[in-house]
Amino acid sequence: MFTAANFLKTRQRTETIVSPLKIEDFSAQPIVDVSPPKWHLAHTTWFFERFVLKQFKENYQEFHPQFEFLFNSYYESIGQRVERPKRGAMTRPTVDEILQYRSYVTDAVADLFKSNSKKQLEELVLLGINHEQQHQELLLTDIKFILFQNPIYPAYRDEDLFFENQNEDINQEWIKVKEGLYEIGFKGEKDFCFDNEKGQHKVWLDEFSISNKLVTNAEYLEFVESGGYQNFKYWLQEGWSWVTEKNIKHPLYWVKQDNKWFQFTLSGLKPIDLNAPVNHVSHYEADAFADFMGLRLPTEFEWETASKHFNWGNRWEHTRSAYLAYPNFKKAPGAIGEYNGKFMINQMVLRGASIATPENHSRNTYRNFFHPYLQWQFSGIRLVK
Repeated sequence: MFTAANFLKTRQRTETIVSPLKIEDFSAQPIVDVSPPKWHLAHTTWFFERFVLKQFKENYQEFHPQFEFLFNSYYESIGQRVERPKRGAMTRPTVDEILQYRSYVTDAVADLFKSNSKKQLEELVLLGINHEQQHQELLLTDIKFILFQNPIYPAYRDEDLFFENQNEDINQEWIKVKEGLYEIGFKGEKDFCFDNEKGQHKVWLDEFSISNKLVTNAEYLEFVESGGYQNFKYWLQEGWSWVTEKNIKHPLYWVKQDNKWFQFTLSGLKPIDLNAPVNHVSHYEADAFADFMGLRLPTEFEWETASKHFNWGNRWEHTRSAYLAYPNFKKAPGAIGEYNGKFMINQMVLRGASIATPENHSRNTYRNFFHPYLQWQFSGIRLVK
C-alpha cells in the first residue's frame, strides 16, 4: 500500500542499515556480484529522481548532471552507465555528497505528494519503495560479504540483530499435497506485486510430499564431512565444474579453525549452530544435497501451492524451476519494462523470504531469481519426496 509515510520510512531504513559502517566500508566491491554500500544509497535515490521527479515534478532541477551516468544500473534505454565491475572504483562522489543527494531527492518527492495525486505517480513511487526494499536486503548481503573478506572477520553489529541462526523448533514432518490442478501467480488488483508474479494460470501437479522444516546445518555438515563436495555423482555437470574450478568445499561463510566449524555472521565469527537452517548455499549445492539425500528440490509451483502448510521466511528457498515468464506476461512500456523481463534466462527461482527481507516485502507469490552459482544470498533448502 502506498502512503507518504511508507515512502519516508523506507528511505530512513536504508540509512539506518548503513549507519554501523565505517567510511572505509562504503566503497568496497570485492566481486562483481557485490555492489558498494555507497552505490546502493545512490542508485535507490537515482530511481526516484529518474522515474518520478523527472517525469512528474515541473521544472525539476537534478541534483548533479553526472549522477544519471554514475548510478544507472542496467537500464539500456536510459543511456550509458558505469560498468558494474567498476562501481567500487568510484571514490567520488563522497559518502557525504551521496547523503545530501538522498536528502534532496527525498524532500522533492515528499513535496511532490502535496500537489500531485495521479495514479501513475503513486504506482511509480510504490514500485520505487519496493525497489529500495530489495536493495535493503542486498545491502545486508553485500555488507556481509565485504566484511568477510577481512581476515579478522569484523562484525557489522555486535548483537545478532537479524537472528541469522533462528532455529525451527519443530519436529520434521512430510506434508502431502494431492495431485490436481492448482492456480499459480499473484491474485488481486489492489496490493502490490512485481510484474513477474502476474499472469495467473493453472498448473497440474502430481502428488508430492514436502518437508515442513528447512535442512539444518547438522544435516548439511554430514554431506560436507562424508565427502559430498568431492563426489561428482551428486552434482549437476555445471555444478561439478563450479566446485572443482573454484575449489568449493563447503557453504559460503563456513570456517574451520582448530578442527572446529565456525560460521561468519553479521555479528562476527560464531560457532556453527547445528540446529539452525543451513544458509548461503547456491542452487548447485542445494541440488547436490537433495541428490545425496535421495530427494529433490520442489518446483516453484509445488512450493507456492504447499506454502500455506508450513512457516516460511527464514531463508530464501531454492527451487528446481528456471526463471521464465508466466503465460500472458507483459513488459511495461519504457525503461520500467527492463525491470524483470530481460533477466528471464539462465537463472533459477527462489521462493519465500529471509531474515534480511524487509517487513511487508514478502508474499508466497514472490519470485526471487539468481544465477545457480551464487551463494551470498540468505538462501536455504527445503526438500520434497
